[in-house]
Formats: sequence, C-alpha cells, structure tokens
Amino acid sequence: MAKRLIPSLNRVLVEKIVPPSKTTAGILLPEKTAKLNSGKVVAVGPGAKDREGNHIPVCVKEGETVLLPEYGGMNVKLGEKEYLLYGDQDILGILRE
Repeated sequence: MAKRLIPSLNRVLVEKIVPPSKTTAGILLPEKTAKLNSGKVVAVGPGAKDREGNHIPVCVKEGETVLLPEYGGMNVKLGEKEYLLYGDQDILGILRE
C-alpha cells in the first residue's frame, strides 16, 4: 500500500474539509449552512510543459486551503482516508484568513 501519492504533471491531491454537523453546544446544523466546498492541498505534482517545452508550475502549494468546484475530481482512497485528485486548472481559488 502506498504511504504517499505524488500526483503527476499538473494534478493536485486534496483532502476535502467537511463542515461540522453540530455546534459545540450540541445543536444540529442543517446541511445547507456554511456549505463552502473547500479542501486542504495534500500533494502537488511537478507541473506541466507548454508547446515550447517551458515548465508551467502548479499554482497551489501543499498545506493551502482551496475552493473546489461542486462536481469533478477523481476519488482516491489511501489507507482509511479519502482524497480527491484535481487538475490544476480545476481549482477555483485559494482561501486565506
């Protein structure tokens, strides 16, 4: 079993952030509250090359929180954890505090 997956080309491995289903006081939250489709970047590929052979780096780094599209990505299961594999161009943006 692989301990670490390094994506190829311009792909990004993301662990989806699941919003809490209840508050610290124990109140259950409806599914539609705070539904921001985001994830934490776990691994990044080396990047791609353009037609002239110039290196195009991936625009995100490991550890960043990113905004994900509602649909898309490839499900990858490593051990007990589930991840999503996206192309660099599919990442909608970087979330910062």
